Parts: sequence; C-alpha cells; structure tokens
Amino acid sequence: MSNNHDYYMQLAIEQARLAEKIGEVPVGAVLVQDGQLIASAHNQPIINHDPTAHAEIQVLRAAGKELGNYRLPNTILYVTLEPCTMCLGAMIHARVSRVVFGAYDPKTGVCGSCQDLSTSACFNHNIEVKGGILASECKDLLQRFFKNRRNK
Repeated sequence: MSNNHDYYMQLAIEQARLAEKIGEVPVGAVLVQDGQLIASAHNQPIINHDPTAHAEIQVLRAAGKELGNYRLPNTILYVTLEPCTMCLGAMIHARVSRVVFGAYDPKTGVCGSCQDLSTSACFNHNIEVKGGILASECKDLLQRFFKNRRNK
C-alpha cells in the first residue's frame, strides 16, 4: 500500500510544482477512487482572488463535477501539506474516506500537528488520516518556495 501512497503523492507533488510556477504556494492534491485518479488540482487562491481555492478544495470541486455528486465516498485525497480546518471540514462534508498528506504543518495543520480535528465528535463522518508520505520532498518544496520569496 505504501508504494501506492508514494505514487499518488508524486502526482500531488507534480500539482504543487504547477502551483509554484504560477506564484502560488506549492501545494497539490489528487483524489483517487478504487485505484483510479478522479481529479487533480493545486493551490490557486492568489490567481483566482479566492481564499478558499486551496488545493484540496479545488480537487473536491473538480471531482464533484467529474462524478456528478458532491458526496465522494470511498475516495482517498492525497495532498502535499497537512490540511487546514477549512479543507478538512470540506473533506468530511464530501464524505472522503481517507486523507493522506506529505508534510506536517505545525502552524495550521489539523490532522495531528496543531490539533487533531479528524477525530472530533462535532463531525458526523469519520475520516482516516495518514501523514508523512514523502514528507521531506513536500517540505523541501515549501521551504524552498518561501526562502526564494523572502530573498526577492
């Protein structure tokens, strides 16, 4: 199973690189159902003037259109950075079964770093969480982006 996680995380990393090329924070996501890629996306809040256009939200929107449903059961969302509150909430409302992320986010991550909302009783859907897949590659991409930004 780990090899599948690595494969799909690599696809998410490719999406993160697309975000970086357009000046967005390099976060990418893909959604998989029954071993089939349903949708892929990357951060676009700056270019879209939309604070909700995180990679996870973008991939959920694309997958919903692709599958013709706002519910996405039996899916796995792969994302290069630990989700924030907004994104985890959207995944839970969409009924995503599992989120697999790369780099941990000690500032805003809510899947175990800052908080662990994935097991919160306030939600009526449980989502499985697995973190740290290709974490150093995901983290390096983000750190390099912000270092370059500070040096401009």
